[in-house]
Amino acid sequence: MSEYIHPLSESVERTHVRYPNRYGLMLAGDLYTAKGMDRSQPQMAVIVGAPYGGVKEQGPCVYANELAQRGFVVLTFDPCYMGESEGEPRHVSSPELFTENFSAGVDFLGLQPFVDREKIAVLGICGSGGFALSAAQMDTRIKAVVTASMYDMTVAARMGQTPEQILEAKKTLAAQRWKDAENGYMPQYIPTFPETPLEEVPADMPEPDAEWFRFYAVKRGHHVRARGGFTTTSNLPFLNFDLLSHLDEISPRPILFLVGDRAHSRFFSEGAYAKALEPKEMYVVKDAEHIDLYDRTDRIPFDKIEDFLKTNLK
Repeated sequence: MSEYIHPLSESVERTHVRYPNRYGLMLAGDLYTAKGMDRSQPQMAVIVGAPYGGVKEQGPCVYANELAQRGFVVLTFDPCYMGESEGEPRHVSSPELFTENFSAGVDFLGLQPFVDREKIAVLGICGSGGFALSAAQMDTRIKAVVTASMYDMTVAARMGQTPEQILEAKKTLAAQRWKDAENGYMPQYIPTFPETPLEEVPADMPEPDAEWFRFYAVKRGHHVRARGGFTTTSNLPFLNFDLLSHLDEISPRPILFLVGDRAHSRFFSEGAYAKALEPKEMYVVKDAEHIDLYDRTDRIPFDKIEDFLKTNLK
C-alpha cells in the first residue's frame, strides 16, 4: 500500500531526493515534474511545506501532484527531525530550523539545471505557512509566497494565556528540561494520534481537537511518521520567538493567503495579511474548514494558485 495519501498522476514523475540544510542535516524530499518536461529550459519551481507535524506524503503530495501537471517543478520535504529527514532526537521542533528548511529547498532547486533561480516560490500549508513567510522575510531568492490555512506557531504558543499562565508554562517546561537532562537528553515525546488509524473520531471530542483527528487520526490523512506533537520542550523557543516580526519586508514580492470561510484558523491569515505590505491578496475558499485545504482537491483553488504563481514568476 502506498504511503502517500493521494495517488500520483500518470503524467507526473516523482523522484526521491536528499539534500542538506545550513546545519548539515540531510533532508528527505520528493521532486515532482511533468513527464516529458523540457529539461533544456529553466522552469518555474515551488517548494511545498507540510502542516505542522506533517510529512511530505500527506498534504504536500496533493499540491505537488497537481502543480507538476500545471508546469511547475515542485519540491516537497520532511522537516529536519521529522519523517525521513535527519535529526536526533526525533520530533524536535524549532522555529529557526523549520524556517531554514525552506531556504535549504531553494538551495537544492537552484542547483538543478532545469530550474530558473529567479522563479522559485514557496507554498506553506498550516504551520508551514508561517515558516514559509518567515523564510521569505530574509531570503530574497524566494520570489513569491502562498499560504494555505496558515498558522503562526509562535502566536499559537501564547494564544489565550495570561502572563501568569505563560510563566507557569515556562516553569513546567524548565522542570521538564531537568528531567530530559537527567535522562541523558532523551526528551519527552507524547504523540497525539494513534499508531494505526481510527475508524471514526470519538463523538464527544471537542473542537478543534476533533478537526485534527478528522485528518491525522483516520485513513484520510493518517501516516505512521506523523503522529502529531513534538518533544515537550520544543515549546520553549516558540514562546521566545516572533516568527513574523519582519513580514513587511517581503514586499515588493507578492503573497497570496488562502483560507477557508469556516476555518477556525482564519484569524492567523487575516492578521498576517494586515501586517504585510502590497502586493498581497486574501482568497477565501467557500465551504471549507481548516483541514480542507490540506487535501480536498475539490476545495483547494489550484486555478488561483497557478494564475498567481505564473503571473508573479514571469
